[in-house]
Amino acid sequence: MEDVIIIGTGCAGYTSAIYTGRANLSTLILSGTQPGGQLTTTTEVENFPGWPEGIMGPDLMMNMQKQAEKFGARTEYATVESIEKKEDGTFIVNTTGGTHESKTVIIATGAAARWLGLPNEKELVGHGLTSCATCDGAFYRDVPVAVIGGGDSACEEAGFLTRFASKVYLVHRRDELRASKIMADRALANDKIEPVWNASVKSYNPDASGEMESITLESTNGGEDRQLDVKCVFVAIGHVPNSSFVGDLVDLDENGYILQTDGTKTKTPGLFAAGDVADHVYRQAITAAGQGCAAALEAERHIADSE
Repeated sequence: MEDVIIIGTGCAGYTSAIYTGRANLSTLILSGTQPGGQLTTTTEVENFPGWPEGIMGPDLMMNMQKQAEKFGARTEYATVESIEKKEDGTFIVNTTGGTHESKTVIIATGAAARWLGLPNEKELVGHGLTSCATCDGAFYRDVPVAVIGGGDSACEEAGFLTRFASKVYLVHRRDELRASKIMADRALANDKIEPVWNASVKSYNPDASGEMESITLESTNGGEDRQLDVKCVFVAIGHVPNSSFVGDLVDLDENGYILQTDGTKTKTPGLFAAGDVADHVYRQAITAAGQGCAAALEAERHIADSE
């Protein structure tokens, strides 16, 4: 019987493990299908406190894992298929590698960006293709970039990118934005944002070194294809929280994000949620780490109260 099982190995999961390990709680971390979370797909991280010169995303996650394991946390490379709650208030966690029991569970499985599903997409992530303007916008100063999408997130990302890029193309498959009026008006009023209507991305075109060079756009109303020279493409068509395995132990919002009832608590006592699986507002490494800390402290208190 574990004291804490942490599902997910991103910033929220590893930070939880650092705190539960230091509290001398038996801690098992289950990695899921993407060990290290979304930061393993990024290059340099410049906005995580404590790294004034920046740090590569995979290196940051490896450091977090080492720190968690230094305090006794163990990592198992398995994917969780379901969670059950027993009558005594403890949990059964069923994985691809077997079954585990625990007094508490912290869900830190994050959210996966929606992508376009085009060829060479995976290879270009971190090389001129990203889903986070806040994370990567500063790397593209004085060059043209494109944002794909037409909702509030796309408009917000485009506005943020005008601080750095020479021009921001806002590519949308319709002839008007579906964002709220205030967000749409703000984006369209910005001189550095150029809307590209009735267009969808047909292909990403990297240069000889594997970095983004241009995109080919396909008309959605019968027009001809066109090429857009950009150094980075920011895909802003939403995220998918990794919450489907939890079942009815938690409540979800209309987009699948876990609803927290008090801090990181869910509707099931002893079950906590931290990071991007519950946060659709900030979605930053540092906010995920903060929630991971909070979930660990809540788990520790739950165990103490139960005993």
